[in-house]
Amino acid sequence: MEQVQTEASKSGQMQEREPASAGQRQFLRTIPLLGEEGVARLRASHVAVFGLGGVGSFAAEALARAGVGTLTLVDADVVEATNLNRQLVALHSTLGMHKAEVMARRVADICPDTRVLPRTEFFDGGSAASFDFSRFDYVVDAIDSVESKVLLVLHAQAQGVSVVSSMGTGNKLDASALTVADIYETSVCPLARVMRRRLREQGVGSLRVVYSREVPRRTGSGAPASAPHVPPVAGMLLAGEVILDLSGVRQGLPEH
Repeated sequence: MEQVQTEASKSGQMQEREPASAGQRQFLRTIPLLGEEGVARLRASHVAVFGLGGVGSFAAEALARAGVGTLTLVDADVVEATNLNRQLVALHSTLGMHKAEVMARRVADICPDTRVLPRTEFFDGGSAASFDFSRFDYVVDAIDSVESKVLLVLHAQAQGVSVVSSMGTGNKLDASALTVADIYETSVCPLARVMRRRLREQGVGSLRVVYSREVPRRTGSGAPASAPHVPPVAGMLLAGEVILDLSGVRQGLPEH
Protein backbone atom coordinates (compact mmCIF):
# COMPACT_ATOMS: atom_id res chain seq x y z
CA MET A 1 0.00 0.00 0.00
CA GLU A 2 2.87 2.33 0.88
CA GLN A 3 4.45 1.68 -2.50
CA VAL A 4 1.20 2.48 -4.27
CA GLN A 5 0.86 5.72 -2.34
CA THR A 6 4.48 6.64 -3.08
CA GLU A 7 4.03 6.01 -6.79
CA ALA A 8 0.79 7.99 -6.77
CA SER A 9 2.56 10.82 -4.96
CA LYS A 10 5.37 10.82 -7.52
CA SER A 11 2.82 10.83 -10.32
CA GLY A 12 1.08 13.78 -8.76
CA GLN A 13 4.36 15.66 -8.47
CA MET A 14 5.14 14.98 -12.11
CA GLN A 15 1.75 16.30 -13.15
CA GLU A 16 2.32 19.49 -11.17
CA ARG A 17 5.64 20.25 -12.88
CA GLU A 18 5.68 23.00 -15.44
CA PRO A 19 5.77 21.53 -18.97
CA ALA A 20 8.98 22.18 -20.88
CA SER A 21 8.71 25.14 -23.20
CA ALA A 22 9.07 24.79 -26.97
CA GLY A 23 12.42 26.55 -26.69
CA GLN A 24 13.67 23.97 -24.20
CA ARG A 25 12.50 21.10 -26.40
CA GLN A 26 13.62 22.61 -29.69
CA PHE A 27 17.01 20.90 -29.89
CA LEU A 28 16.15 17.58 -28.24
CA ARG A 29 16.42 15.75 -31.58
CA THR A 30 19.66 17.55 -32.47
CA ILE A 31 21.60 17.02 -29.22
CA PRO A 32 21.99 13.21 -29.62
CA LEU A 33 23.89 13.85 -32.87
CA LEU A 34 25.78 17.06 -32.14
CA GLY A 35 25.96 16.81 -28.35
CA GLU A 36 25.05 19.53 -25.89
CA GLU A 37 28.45 21.13 -26.38
CA GLY A 38 28.00 21.11 -30.15
CA VAL A 39 24.62 22.82 -29.92
CA ALA A 40 26.06 25.32 -27.45
CA ARG A 41 28.82 26.14 -29.95
CA LEU A 42 26.24 26.76 -32.65
CA ARG A 43 24.23 28.98 -30.32
CA ALA A 44 27.39 31.04 -29.74
CA SER A 45 28.21 31.32 -33.46
CA HIS A 46 27.60 34.07 -36.02
CA VAL A 47 27.08 32.98 -39.62
CA ALA A 48 26.57 35.26 -42.62
CA VAL A 49 24.57 34.01 -45.60
CA PHE A 50 25.11 35.99 -48.80
CA GLY A 51 22.36 35.42 -51.34
CA LEU A 52 18.89 34.21 -50.36
CA GLY A 53 17.60 32.63 -53.54
CA GLY A 54 16.92 28.98 -54.25
CA VAL A 55 20.19 27.90 -52.59
CA GLY A 56 20.79 30.50 -49.88
CA SER A 57 17.26 30.57 -48.47
CA PHE A 58 17.41 26.85 -47.71
CA ALA A 59 20.90 27.18 -46.24
CA ALA A 60 19.63 29.93 -43.92
CA GLU A 61 16.66 27.77 -42.94
CA ALA A 62 18.84 24.81 -41.94
CA LEU A 63 21.23 27.03 -39.99
CA ALA A 64 18.30 28.54 -38.09
CA ARG A 65 16.90 25.10 -37.26
CA ALA A 66 20.35 23.95 -36.13
CA GLY A 67 20.37 26.80 -33.62
CA VAL A 68 23.02 29.17 -34.96
CA GLY A 69 22.85 32.07 -32.50
CA THR A 70 23.31 35.00 -34.89
CA LEU A 71 22.53 35.08 -38.60
CA THR A 72 23.37 37.93 -40.95
CA LEU A 73 21.23 37.61 -44.09
CA VAL A 74 22.34 39.55 -47.16
CA ASP A 75 20.33 40.07 -50.35
CA ALA A 76 19.02 43.20 -52.09
CA ASP A 77 16.49 41.38 -54.25
CA VAL A 78 12.73 41.34 -53.74
CA VAL A 79 10.59 38.25 -54.23
CA GLU A 80 9.33 37.86 -57.80
CA ALA A 81 6.87 35.45 -59.41
CA THR A 82 9.72 33.61 -61.15
CA ASN A 83 11.09 32.68 -57.70
CA LEU A 84 7.97 30.72 -56.72
CA ASN A 85 9.18 27.44 -58.24
CA ARG A 86 12.22 27.02 -55.98
CA GLN A 87 12.88 29.69 -53.32
CA LEU A 88 11.87 29.24 -49.70
CA VAL A 89 11.09 32.94 -49.29
CA ALA A 90 8.81 33.01 -52.33
CA LEU A 91 5.05 32.88 -51.68
CA HIS A 92 2.24 34.79 -53.32
CA SER A 93 1.91 36.63 -50.00
CA THR A 94 5.58 37.75 -50.11
CA LEU A 95 5.77 38.99 -53.71
CA GLY A 96 7.50 42.36 -53.83
CA MET A 97 9.01 42.00 -50.35
CA HIS A 98 12.75 42.00 -49.69
CA LYS A 99 14.08 38.45 -49.46
CA ALA A 100 16.34 39.31 -46.53
CA GLU A 101 13.42 40.66 -44.50
CA VAL A 102 11.14 37.73 -45.37
CA MET A 103 13.85 35.26 -44.36
CA ALA A 104 14.57 37.19 -41.17
CA ARG A 105 10.93 36.93 -40.10
CA ARG A 106 10.92 33.21 -40.86
CA VAL A 107 14.09 32.63 -38.82
CA ALA A 108 12.61 34.57 -35.90
CA ASP A 109 9.56 32.31 -36.00
CA ILE A 110 11.71 29.16 -36.12
CA CYS A 111 14.00 30.19 -33.26
CA PRO A 112 12.94 33.38 -31.45
CA ASP A 113 16.19 33.44 -29.45
CA THR A 114 18.29 33.74 -32.61
CA ARG A 115 19.57 37.20 -33.43
CA VAL A 116 18.80 37.98 -37.07
CA LEU A 117 20.47 40.83 -38.96
CA PRO A 118 18.93 41.33 -42.43
CA ARG A 119 20.78 43.52 -44.92
CA THR A 120 18.86 44.53 -48.06
CA GLU A 121 21.89 45.19 -50.22
CA PHE A 122 24.15 43.41 -52.65
CA PHE A 123 27.68 42.45 -51.72
CA ASP A 124 29.97 44.03 -54.30
CA GLY A 125 32.89 46.40 -54.64
CA GLY A 126 30.77 49.30 -53.45
CA SER A 127 29.45 47.67 -50.28
CA ALA A 128 32.26 45.28 -49.30
CA ALA A 129 33.96 47.76 -46.96
CA SER A 130 30.79 48.08 -44.87
CA PHE A 131 30.95 44.42 -43.83
CA ASP A 132 33.05 43.59 -40.78
CA PHE A 133 34.10 40.02 -41.49
CA SER A 134 35.85 39.73 -38.13
CA ARG A 135 32.37 39.40 -36.58
CA PHE A 136 31.58 36.24 -38.56
CA ASP A 137 32.50 32.70 -37.61
CA TYR A 138 31.51 31.36 -41.02
CA VAL A 139 30.40 32.72 -44.40
CA VAL A 140 28.02 31.03 -46.82
CA ASP A 141 28.33 32.18 -50.44
CA ALA A 142 25.12 31.66 -52.41
CA ILE A 143 25.65 34.64 -54.72
CA ASP A 144 25.13 34.40 -58.49
CA SER A 145 27.68 36.98 -59.65
CA VAL A 146 31.22 35.72 -60.28
CA GLU A 147 32.73 39.11 -59.39
CA SER A 148 30.91 39.19 -56.06
CA LYS A 149 31.69 35.55 -55.29
CA VAL A 150 35.42 36.10 -55.79
CA LEU A 151 35.36 39.31 -53.76
CA LEU A 152 33.47 37.58 -50.94
CA VAL A 153 35.98 34.73 -50.77
CA LEU A 154 38.91 37.16 -50.72
CA HIS A 155 37.41 39.26 -47.91
CA ALA A 156 36.47 36.25 -45.79
CA GLN A 157 39.79 34.49 -46.17
CA ALA A 158 41.71 37.73 -45.51
CA GLN A 159 40.04 37.80 -42.09
CA GLY A 160 40.65 34.10 -41.48
CA VAL A 161 36.93 33.32 -41.72
CA SER A 162 35.85 29.96 -43.13
CA VAL A 163 33.73 30.16 -46.26
CA VAL A 164 31.78 27.59 -48.25
CA SER A 165 30.59 28.49 -51.72
CA SER A 166 27.85 27.24 -54.03
CA MET A 167 28.55 26.65 -57.68
CA GLY A 168 25.86 26.46 -60.37
CA THR A 169 22.53 24.67 -59.87
CA GLY A 170 20.77 25.99 -62.98
CA ASN A 171 19.86 23.70 -65.89
CA LYS A 172 20.23 20.64 -63.62
CA LEU A 173 17.76 17.86 -62.78
CA ASP A 174 19.84 15.33 -60.82
CA ALA A 175 20.08 16.47 -57.21
CA SER A 176 22.10 13.35 -56.34
CA ALA A 177 24.95 14.69 -58.51
CA LEU A 178 25.61 17.47 -55.99
CA THR A 179 28.67 16.99 -53.82
CA VAL A 180 31.22 18.84 -51.70
CA ALA A 181 34.81 19.27 -52.86
CA ASP A 182 37.68 21.72 -53.06
CA ILE A 183 37.24 24.14 -55.93
CA TYR A 184 40.39 22.81 -57.63
CA GLU A 185 38.96 19.26 -57.61
CA THR A 186 35.75 20.22 -59.42
CA SER A 187 34.81 19.32 -62.98
CA VAL A 188 31.90 19.67 -65.42
CA CYS A 189 30.36 22.78 -63.77
CA PRO A 190 30.86 25.88 -65.97
CA LEU A 191 30.71 28.26 -62.99
CA ALA A 192 33.30 26.21 -61.12
CA ARG A 193 35.60 26.39 -64.13
CA VAL A 194 35.43 30.20 -64.16
CA MET A 195 35.88 30.36 -60.38
CA ARG A 196 38.95 28.10 -60.51
CA ARG A 197 40.61 30.43 -62.98
CA ARG A 198 39.68 33.62 -61.14
CA LEU A 199 40.66 32.33 -57.71
CA ARG A 200 43.96 30.99 -59.00
CA GLU A 201 44.71 34.44 -60.43
CA GLN A 202 44.06 35.90 -56.96
CA GLY A 203 46.33 33.39 -55.24
CA VAL A 204 43.55 31.53 -53.44
CA GLY A 205 44.90 28.08 -52.61
CA SER A 206 41.72 26.33 -51.50
CA LEU A 207 37.97 26.80 -51.23
CA ARG A 208 35.31 24.34 -50.16
CA VAL A 209 32.39 24.31 -52.59
CA VAL A 210 29.14 22.54 -53.33
CA TYR A 211 28.93 21.69 -57.02
CA SER A 212 27.14 19.34 -59.40
CA ARG A 213 28.78 16.65 -61.50
CA GLU A 214 25.77 16.73 -63.84
CA VAL A 215 26.36 18.19 -67.30
CA PRO A 216 24.08 21.25 -67.63
CA ARG A 217 21.14 20.68 -69.95
CA ARG A 218 20.60 22.80 -73.03
CA THR A 219 17.16 24.34 -72.65
CA GLY A 220 17.14 27.13 -75.22
CA SER A 221 16.03 29.48 -72.46
CA GLY A 222 17.73 32.85 -72.10
CA ALA A 223 17.92 32.66 -68.31
CA PRO A 224 19.13 29.49 -66.54
CA ALA A 225 16.27 27.06 -66.01
CA SER A 226 15.71 25.70 -62.51
CA ALA A 227 13.99 22.73 -60.92
CA PRO A 228 12.31 22.89 -57.50
CA HIS A 229 14.36 20.02 -56.04
CA VAL A 230 17.98 20.88 -56.98
CA PRO A 231 18.87 24.30 -55.48
CA PRO A 232 17.43 23.39 -52.05
CA VAL A 233 19.72 20.34 -51.84
CA ALA A 234 22.74 22.55 -52.57
CA GLY A 235 21.61 24.91 -49.81
CA MET A 236 21.27 22.08 -47.31
CA LEU A 237 24.73 20.78 -48.20
CA LEU A 238 26.19 24.26 -47.61
CA ALA A 239 24.49 24.46 -44.23
CA GLY A 240 25.67 20.97 -43.36
CA GLU A 241 29.30 21.96 -43.87
CA VAL A 242 28.85 24.92 -41.53
CA ILE A 243 27.03 22.89 -38.89
CA LEU A 244 29.63 20.12 -38.86
CA ASP A 245 32.51 22.58 -38.55
CA LEU A 246 31.05 24.96 -35.97
CA SER A 247 29.64 22.22 -33.76
CA GLY A 248 32.98 20.43 -33.73
CA VAL A 249 31.56 17.05 -34.78
CA ARG A 250 33.27 16.78 -38.17
CA GLN A 251 36.14 14.79 -36.66
CA GLY A 252 35.69 11.11 -37.45
CA LEU A 253 33.47 11.73 -40.48
CA PRO A 254 34.71 10.82 -43.99
CA GLU A 255 36.73 13.50 -45.73
CA HIS A 256 35.31 14.93 -48.95
